[in-house]
Amino acid sequence: VYQFILELLHLVTDIRRVNETDIMLVVLGLIDVVMISNLLVMVIIGGYETFVSRLKMDDHPDSPEWLAHVNANTMKIKLSLALIGISSIHLLKTFINIEQISVKAATFQVIIHIVFLLSSLALGLTTKLTQDINADH
Repeated sequence: VYQFILELLHLVTDIRRVNETDIMLVVLGLIDVVMISNLLVMVIIGGYETFVSRLKMDDHPDSPEWLAHVNANTMKIKLSLALIGISSIHLLKTFINIEQISVKAATFQVIIHIVFLLSSLALGLTTKLTQDINADH
């Protein structure tokens, strides 16, 4: 939250002096901070719900919808999709600011992003296969 407010203040105070590219980079930074915060909340609440104890929030109006059907497989998939989203934001920031990034750094970011994509695909396929096997028994 602190980082988000700090970045937003920086953007608002310097709005007349920054160009369009800098504004896009700051906005992407804000989105990145929000996505990481959401990831932390999801991991903390989902991990507690899955591995420690049920939260008994069924009738609470602020209960997240995904919490009703959370298990280890859904947590893994949600985590991997969140990592892909965060990686996508970083990759977009790199492409916007490509003239200041080395080819080696950009290449490694693309490779890491592809690894995240392939890992998520493998997790999804594994989950699908285990659900199909469990449905047959």
